[in-house]
Amino acid sequence: MKEKNSNPSRRKFIQQTAIASAGLLLVNPISIFSQTNKSKKMSTNIKSKGYAGNDEVGKLTAWNFERRAVGDNDILIDIKFSGICHSDIHMVKGHWGKQQYPLVPGHEIAGIVTAVGKNVTKFKVGDQAGVGAMVNSCMQCDSCKSSQEQHCETTGMVETYGMPEKSSPTGITQGGYANNIVVTEHFAIKIPATIKLKYAAPLLCAGITTYSPMMKMKFKKGDKIGVVGIGGLGHIAVKLAVSKGAKVFAFTTSASKVKDIKCFGAKEVIVVQSAEDLKPYKGKLDYMISTVPYAYEMSPYIDCVKPYGFFTQVGEPINGILEINNFNMTQNRVNFNGSLIGGIQETQEMMDYCAKNKIYPQVEVIKASEINEAWDKVVNKKAHYRFVIDATTF
Repeated sequence: MKEKNSNPSRRKFIQQTAIASAGLLLVNPISIFSQTNKSKKMSTNIKSKGYAGNDEVGKLTAWNFERRAVGDNDILIDIKFSGICHSDIHMVKGHWGKQQYPLVPGHEIAGIVTAVGKNVTKFKVGDQAGVGAMVNSCMQCDSCKSSQEQHCETTGMVETYGMPEKSSPTGITQGGYANNIVVTEHFAIKIPATIKLKYAAPLLCAGITTYSPMMKMKFKKGDKIGVVGIGGLGHIAVKLAVSKGAKVFAFTTSASKVKDIKCFGAKEVIVVQSAEDLKPYKGKLDYMISTVPYAYEMSPYIDCVKPYGFFTQVGEPINGILEINNFNMTQNRVNFNGSLIGGIQETQEMMDYCAKNKIYPQVEVIKASEINEAWDKVVNKKAHYRFVIDATTF
């Protein structure tokens, strides 16, 4: 006897439905939504979990919060790795001004795109993507139109965390010490498949912050480049300068780092205990970049640059205040400047360059529960050389 529901087409439909349902269980539901409903606006806020600071004491604790819904021009990134920058510590502890809490820091973000808005053309689901230190700007002023969004002349750039944001359920932007992030596609960087995400993450701040001013100098092969402070930023500066054929002179106060720095390609490592250690290099260097994030005695370092050469300070001290002896500057004739990350176009250029030339930061991957310990090590110059958080541990 035949069973009642023996219609071949019906059996085929049931089988296909069962297979499809089983398959749905194996795929990220957000990914499915983005692929099958790209034309529809995603109106639901995105649940997120991460680590946040709650006051200026600066001890981070686990926190569940929400991101804005994925808009027409947004992408949702499933964060895989998030680098720890000294700026995170300065910000959460209020060194650069009062903050609103809870505050999730982190602006070295690398992960996988899991959803895209209907207008998105730069990314597709499954792409590697990253976010650096900014997530928005006016996009209308001369700086924005010339791919210098970090110098937005109207609203100013919207930083990745701690900035007022109407679309954020928390009222401010929240950073990358978390398992996901929603960002406008323009402010996301494409990460080539040839570079691992744990290496890509630090490049989105430490990499571009040193790459941008050095490339503007257009130094030649064989030029003598000085790098002051060989930490998270400084060690990448050494590698970048070496890759361009420069003879790098690395200046550090940590004797324990000498062997590492030579492995990064530095021609010479100078362990600085006092200004006397810098005198042999007076007027010898074509260019110098400092990544030191605290106030320090700058003039002896600036003196190392040749007359009319350039000295760039990218490390930001507490309150941004540095002292320079102007009497000394009138004698050494060195041009002093600062630099702020880089525009989106330049950041993409940097990422592609590092991926192509295998310029990888030296990283130590940690669990989310180890963030506070890692912060202490960063402050005490014990990081070797960039801590990167495994976002699967949030």
